Amino acid sequence: MTIFNAPQLPSGYKLIVDQEAIDAVAAHAYLTRSYWAEGIALETVAKSIEHSLCVAVGFEGQQVAMARLVTDRATFAYLSDVYVLEEHRKMGLSKIMLSYLQNHPELGVLRFWALLTRDAQSLYQQFGWKEYQHPERFMTLDFPDAYQ
Repeated sequence: MTIFNAPQLPSGYKLIVDQEAIDAVAAHAYLTRSYWAEGIALETVAKSIEHSLCVAVGFEGQQVAMARLVTDRATFAYLSDVYVLEEHRKMGLSKIMLSYLQNHPELGVLRFWALLTRDAQSLYQQFGWKEYQHPERFMTLDFPDAYQ
């Protein structure tokens, strides 16, 4: 299991980059109450983590934050399931995870990154994200009640 201390992490926090160490149960506990994945099954969360590139943050043996990147590692990445537990916010944990993913050595230069967010635009803008300049080109197939 590869878990290391990143120098920018607050004292006591650990960046978890080993996919085997990502805690699907902890992620599920948050995601099932999130606005974007309310009611999601644990099996679905576990499968999504298994097939993605993830990073998490641990504190005192518990996973307190996670970010998941769905990617082919060559051309495209979709950032999803970024969360930090309420009592661990305002410490820069989401910024550390985003920085880790956007600078991941396996990703090289991807042509296109995407994400959906209802309320965190200012966070992502700090990392160069912006509204898509050609929204007429972007299409989705959306099933908002899939987990109900």
